[in-house]
Amino acid sequence: MSKKLPLNKRGFTASQLVLGCMGLGGGWNRDPLTEENLKQAHQAVDAALAIGINMFDHANIYTMGKAEQIFGQVLKERPEVRGSILLQSKCGIRFPDEKLPRTRFDFSKEHILSSVDEILTRLGVEKIEILLLHRPDPLVEPEEVAEAFQLLKESGKVGSFGVSNMSEGQMRLLQAYLDEPLVANQLELSLLRTDWLDSTVHVNQEDGKLSSFPEGTIEYCRLENVQLQAWSPLARGLYSGKDLTKEAPAVQMTASLVARMAEEKNVTQEAIVLAFLMRHPAHIQPIIGTVNPQRILACRDADKVILTREEWYDLYVTSRGRVMP
Repeated sequence: MSKKLPLNKRGFTASQLVLGCMGLGGGWNRDPLTEENLKQAHQAVDAALAIGINMFDHANIYTMGKAEQIFGQVLKERPEVRGSILLQSKCGIRFPDEKLPRTRFDFSKEHILSSVDEILTRLGVEKIEILLLHRPDPLVEPEEVAEAFQLLKESGKVGSFGVSNMSEGQMRLLQAYLDEPLVANQLELSLLRTDWLDSTVHVNQEDGKLSSFPEGTIEYCRLENVQLQAWSPLARGLYSGKDLTKEAPAVQMTASLVARMAEEKNVTQEAIVLAFLMRHPAHIQPIIGTVNPQRILACRDADKVILTREEWYDLYVTSRGRVMP
């Protein structure tokens, strides 16, 4: 547990690394769960617990709900685990259904409330510690969200609330109607996806026109003690052994640099990639998206890696593929 994490400053006892459970439950289909799915889930949980991870990230859509369902089966078979972990899930994305054959977003009070009930049923628990709104809904009515959150809080179904993939302005709008602070914002942050850093260094620069990352979001979260969570922090394995034959030169050069640093520090490449995020003063919480036990265990030493300012910038500038402005 890192005492510097914004979540822990709010009273949580969260590990800095989180296990993302999107890969549990088999494919993104309606196929029934299997014994192999259950075995995989047990092994992933075991690996996570073995390296000190006590927080697990879900979403109601992951493998069409099967990720939560199989995790719930793990908890049913090992009830002693529940008291020592934190559960986080997300809602707000709706897949094609009988109402509309298209994916859309839904932050209506009705959808939030029904989603949480379904999440709790699949996980087999009475409460989750954190609920995130998954992707911004252009039709959001903040008053409705506030009503839903209040009901969920009063009923004891959800402890705290946050968002995912939102800008400073979108968070400010929601927060203005809420009685409690938003505690987390989950964004794609990695050594591959560095526009969150570029938005900082490109202020008053021509290159700023190339960045789509909303300026001020990182700073707002730091000021308001909002936990920044990074999804896809391992960059799909591009810097830790994946075949790079068809990748851009910057990716290949960065992978070589990561490998060299890992050898010098006697740690895994995964540890270097995660340490890059964890070196940032916002105290980012990487959400490891793999459920492969070996890859989870390979992240063990991430919090032991100390990157100097020069090493951090070497990684950043190499990954950018161009000099600093």
